[in-house]
Amino acid sequence: MTFQTSETANDLSMSTAPFGLVRVERKAGLYRNIFKRAFDIAAVLVSGIVVLPVIAILALIVARDRSSPFYRSARVGKGGKVFYMLKLRTMVPDADRMLEKYLSTNAQARLEWNSTQKLKSDPRITKMGRFLRKSSLDELPQLWNVLIGDMSLVGPRPMMPSQRVLYTGMAYYSLRPGITGSWQISDRNECEFSKRAEYDRSYDRQLSFRSDLRILLATVSVVLRGTGY
Repeated sequence: MTFQTSETANDLSMSTAPFGLVRVERKAGLYRNIFKRAFDIAAVLVSGIVVLPVIAILALIVARDRSSPFYRSARVGKGGKVFYMLKLRTMVPDADRMLEKYLSTNAQARLEWNSTQKLKSDPRITKMGRFLRKSSLDELPQLWNVLIGDMSLVGPRPMMPSQRVLYTGMAYYSLRPGITGSWQISDRNECEFSKRAEYDRSYDRQLSFRSDLRILLATVSVVLRGTGY
């Protein structure tokens, strides 16, 4: 099923994100339509010289428990198309089942999960995984998603298909999800999931090379503070 959105729909704060593919209107702008993608590709190719050895070393460390060092997770992309996002594994095997069991016996954790879709004290995360998350190094493999066009360096925080019902707004569907973005450099560990739509609408309206560069530079500061979990 395909839905069509318009610029007016993008500005409706309480619009419920539809399911299935979303046909979005093409917006004007050389950077948005050409140079942003070119910048993504160039940045990934240049950084790959340094990043690939780092990923290889981290993967060897993560794989010490004899499980795959990489994790593929379904995410919603531009236009509602589902893709598989790569990350270094930070959780124990069978993490989804452990989460359901934990939430069924911990009411406070259930409330936190329903609000933010994250847990500050997540029992599924390994010791190495906690370091990777705090340093954001677990997201380095997403550069591959950027290279093949699933993602961008800067854009909305990728959401899981099951989270679409919680997302209010339409701007997400006109953009490629980003490794970093407005939400990631904000109060990301305290923000309710539904608030992400506000960040996405603001980013979509202000999208430019200058805004992307500002977000990339701010990301360095966020990573150094180690606020991820």
